[in-house]
Amino acid sequence: MRPLKGAAAAAFIREHTAIAPPSLLPELKLHLATEITPIWQATEEALEQANVPPPFWAFAWAGGQALARHVLDSPRERWSNRRVLDFGAGSGLVGIAAMKAGARLVRAAEIDPVACEAIRLNAELNGVEIEVAADDVIGRDPGADVILVGDMCYEKPLAERLVAWLRPLAGCGIDVLMGDPGRTYRPTQGLAEIARYTVPTSLELEDRETREGIVWRLLP
Repeated sequence: MRPLKGAAAAAFIREHTAIAPPSLLPELKLHLATEITPIWQATEEALEQANVPPPFWAFAWAGGQALARHVLDSPRERWSNRRVLDFGAGSGLVGIAAMKAGARLVRAAEIDPVACEAIRLNAELNGVEIEVAADDVIGRDPGADVILVGDMCYEKPLAERLVAWLRPLAGCGIDVLMGDPGRTYRPTQGLAEIARYTVPTSLELEDRETREGIVWRLLP
C-alpha cells in the first residue's frame, strides 16, 4: 500500500476535483468531485489497494450542507468566541462555516489522511484556519463548547458508538448539533429539530435529486 498524505494528497485532490460551491452554500467553495466512481477508482490506484472506503471528502453531503447552512444563517453572536469540534469533517465544510460565522477556534476530527489534506486546502480556499485532528476522538474530551456532526449516521456501529459518546457530553452542557437527511441509523429518540432545508443532490450520490436536510439538537 502506497501512502497518500501531505503533498501527495494535495496534488491528488487538485488533479481529481474542481473548485465549486456546494449547492446550498454559494458563498463557500470546495474542492469537489462530480462523480464518485472515477475518483474512487483513482484513490484505489493511488494507494495501490483495492476496496478502500469511498472518498467521502470529495462531496458536500446533504446533512453537512444543511448543518453548515444553519450555522451561517444563525446570528453571529451564537458562534462568537465558541470552540467548535467538527466531527467526521470530510471536506471541512461544516467547520469552515463555523469559522465564517465567528467561532474562536474550530478543530476538524477526521481519520482519512486524504480528507485531512482536503480540509486544509478547503480552509485556505475560504480564508479561514482550521486545526485538523487526524485521529479517532470518540471517547475523548472534545475540548469544545459545540460539536457539529454532519451526515455521520450511515453505518450502524459508528452511529451507535458516536451517539453513546455524544449524549453524556450534551448532558454536560456541550451543544451537540447533527445534520442528517434521513440516514438509516440516526437516533430515533432524544433529538429536537431546529432547522430544515431542501438540499439539491446528485443521483450519483443519492436516490433522489433533493433531500430534506434536518438539523437536530442532541438532547441529554
